[in-house]
Amino acid sequence: MRRTCLDIVFELAKKDERIVFAGSDLGHGVLEDFKREIPERFFMEGISEANVVGMAAGMSLEGKIVYVNTIATFLTRRCFEQVVLDLCLHNVNVRLIGNGGGLVYAPLGPTHLATEDIAILRAIPNMTILSPADADEMTRLMPETVEHQGPIYIRLAKGYDPVVTDPSTPFKIGRAYPMREGKDALVITCGICLGPALEVADRLKKEGIGVSVLHMPTVKPIDVEAVVENASRVKAVVTMEEHTITGGLGSAVAEIMAEACFDRPIRFKRIGIPDIFPDEYGTQNSLMERFSITGENLEFVVKGLLQNAKG
Repeated sequence: MRRTCLDIVFELAKKDERIVFAGSDLGHGVLEDFKREIPERFFMEGISEANVVGMAAGMSLEGKIVYVNTIATFLTRRCFEQVVLDLCLHNVNVRLIGNGGGLVYAPLGPTHLATEDIAILRAIPNMTILSPADADEMTRLMPETVEHQGPIYIRLAKGYDPVVTDPSTPFKIGRAYPMREGKDALVITCGICLGPALEVADRLKKEGIGVSVLHMPTVKPIDVEAVVENASRVKAVVTMEEHTITGGLGSAVAEIMAEACFDRPIRFKRIGIPDIFPDEYGTQNSLMERFSITGENLEFVVKGLLQNAKG
């Protein structure tokens, strides 16, 4: 996913002289073609992320569209003040590309795990947050970021994840995408959690349980109408995300449902990282299992909510 994203930045830059790339200690050879062919719009600034964000804001105020890429925790935790004051306050056209959203850097421990990046950025006015499911969706997403007004955060997963989105579906920032239809429960996901959700929906369909799946690649601004419309048809709603349950997709959906004033009770549950610092090292998959962000747990939760809904 990361390679696809950065390759598209280069392709877009070749067509649009406004596009600039700025990176922070990305390693040898990253975007070497960009550096060689368009050196005047390629910046590699070392481990000085706050400075990179400030540079990007300045260039954007001069009419550039700046794509900044580094590790997600550094773009969100370390650069919070610069993101708020330099980017969002001025509503400038800077695109923050965060490597390792969620539990990707599991071998490095909690200092490198972007488990609250969405929550951090959801709180800031003017920020748009994108969390695509696979590399194919990234190819449709990136061109839409060029003309979008204001800062964008693009959350990158590990890469080489299965392609589960429909390549024929155009991408539009701010839009949710129904992936399955069912009358009993609704599962809302973002990022790589879409894949397990689709598998669960297909598996439960064979048992006579209808599960809708709503893919939310734009976490902010969230598609309120799609959430309300789809939730109103079912008995239970479950959100699933590779992020803390505090302040992320699940919180956004809970806020919408609380204010929707449905005329009947709808059971609701968030699946994600609990309100703790990850307390184990390992792999992305092992930590996903540690926190029960799995298809097996999703199926268990859906069935449990529906069983209680019958009582």
